[in-house]
Amino acid sequence: MSGHSKWHSIKHKKAKVDAARGKIFTKLIKEITVAARMGGGDPDMNPRLRVAVAAAKAANMPSKNVDNAIKKGTGEMPGVVYEDVSYEGYGPGGVAMFIEAVTDNKNRTVAEIRHLFSKHGGNLGESGSVAWMFERKGMITVPAENYSEDELFEIIIEAGAEEMEREGDSYVIYTAFEDFNEVRNHLEEKGVTIESAELTRIPQNTVSLAGKEAEQLMKMMNILDEHDDVQNVFANFDIEDAEMERILGE
Repeated sequence: MSGHSKWHSIKHKKAKVDAARGKIFTKLIKEITVAARMGGGDPDMNPRLRVAVAAAKAANMPSKNVDNAIKKGTGEMPGVVYEDVSYEGYGPGGVAMFIEAVTDNKNRTVAEIRHLFSKHGGNLGESGSVAWMFERKGMITVPAENYSEDELFEIIIEAGAEEMEREGDSYVIYTAFEDFNEVRNHLEEKGVTIESAELTRIPQNTVSLAGKEAEQLMKMMNILDEHDDVQNVFANFDIEDAEMERILGE
């Protein structure tokens, strides 16, 4: 399993814990608000908002919270104005990192992100410095217990997906960026249970890490993921499963 895939699995386990204690709500509310402000308050007409609302439902966020976030985004209710920002740089071991964030204060957020990079042996770079190393893709996760691999593969090929792989108790389906919504809609029409559906960035090459550098990177990834303004962290690392388990104590 690649480093990217392993981190994806870890994040999903962590998201379930965060959802149980309501910690993930803050990030979801920010995303819903920005999505509604940029593309309107109708999820059927706003693909980004639809993804955000689906994630909120999966985290058991109360409908009132979702509705209020949408209304704040469209201006129907007063609220903080959030905006999208992204940061690029290199972490421990020369690992390329791309961070997506939503903030109400860009100066504060960039200062905090720059400090985190410096503290953990990395360097914040210029816009465009590492983005070219990542390819935008759609990623849909389906519970493996519901389907045989052959059965689901036939459905996803019919839907127009690119590939599928097994990750623990789930199948992860990858789509072209522009085909994401069409593939997801097709799976829903076929009655396929979807655990998560999101847009991601897949690294085109990876950097192998072990020992201290691997420990530093995992610590940095976790701290960034805990940051209130950070929505997603993508990095082109590859750490052996046994080494990852040692670091994380799994």
